[in-house]
Amino acid sequence: MSANRIVITGIGGICGLGNNAKDIWAAMKKGVDGVSVLSDPSLEQLKTKTAGQVSDIPDIGLKNNDTITMDRFSRLAVNAAHEAFGQSGLAVNEENSSRFGAVIGTAICGAEAVEEGYQMLLVEGKKRTSVFTVPRIMPGAPAGQVSMVLGLQGPVFGVTSACSSANHAFISAIDQIRSGRADVMLAGGTEAPLTFGSLRAWESLRVLSKGLCRPFSANRDGLVLGEGAGVAVLETLEHATKRGANILCEVAGGGMSADAGNIVAPTLDGPVRAIRACLADSDLNPEDIQYINAHGTATKANDKTESDAIREVFGKMAEEIAISSTKSMHGHCLGASGALELIACVNAIEEGIAPPTINFDEADPECGLDYTANVANDRKIDAAISNSFAFGGTNAVVAVKRFEA
Repeated sequence: MSANRIVITGIGGICGLGNNAKDIWAAMKKGVDGVSVLSDPSLEQLKTKTAGQVSDIPDIGLKNNDTITMDRFSRLAVNAAHEAFGQSGLAVNEENSSRFGAVIGTAICGAEAVEEGYQMLLVEGKKRTSVFTVPRIMPGAPAGQVSMVLGLQGPVFGVTSACSSANHAFISAIDQIRSGRADVMLAGGTEAPLTFGSLRAWESLRVLSKGLCRPFSANRDGLVLGEGAGVAVLETLEHATKRGANILCEVAGGGMSADAGNIVAPTLDGPVRAIRACLADSDLNPEDIQYINAHGTATKANDKTESDAIREVFGKMAEEIAISSTKSMHGHCLGASGALELIACVNAIEEGIAPPTINFDEADPECGLDYTANVANDRKIDAAISNSFAFGGTNAVVAVKRFEA
């Protein structure tokens, strides 16, 4: 691993649990269920009735000329980035703007603009869509919009790898800093999939829950979708120290792998290799990890496979690690999930609290680890990993640890 240490100096988020990272973490600690009945009347025909919804996107002073070119997933990303950047205390000027960048992940694209386009063409019979449909849909649009709002002129791009997109974004940002291309990178993920077409497509997969999200519980019946965004400010330790920044934690490293198997079915080997690659990149040993934020989608196959992967890597120590799936509270926010889950990891280290897996009714012997059932657990946490294992067999794991000067 490069000697160039990287730290986090700001985090921002928005999802069904709250409109900022502070409120999201407060809700996570309490075990609040951020999943609610779908509020959009246009979704009444769906079998799916619940999701993790953002009720209102706060006004951060954007002009109408800015927002008119933004799809909902870009708006969410911009809000999270604005919060994270504000907490970091950074300021962009002509001298440093080319050393500041952003990489934002998303699993799909501008679903809102796609839905509106089909509505205009097929339902209303119009001959064309909005002139801004293409720039709103682009998977790279959130990263571009973040750069324009904050004035970032360094490396800026989007990444997309299904549910691993946010963690791939974090690792990509780490690489930009390690390579010397940037001093500061904003990284995270965003998603706004709660449209009729997107939800109907997910229904066709037959992986959605009929009600609650119950990761690792024996009576789990599938995932619950959600929308949201999360962004963290990553910068070199040298840069942060020089300006006297408040350091939240250190980014230890990341690991990636591919199953090269089935487009939707998980494997054991791929996640195992990603976790081990993360530990190696981070100079961490298995015994150094006290908390794992699990991918934990609440599907039968994924939860068992992830539990087996954790056992394979950590051996007997797996039973001593606090594990939780915060998706039980904010839903599966696809490309944003890893970013929201990083908020949990950073705060778990800062406060010594492992957030719970809620809606956990009955232990599943095929999973069989400590999933921090229903109630948060106070414990010393010096290092944590966040797992993301996605459709396509694309795996990404990120590690963070307590900062020590």
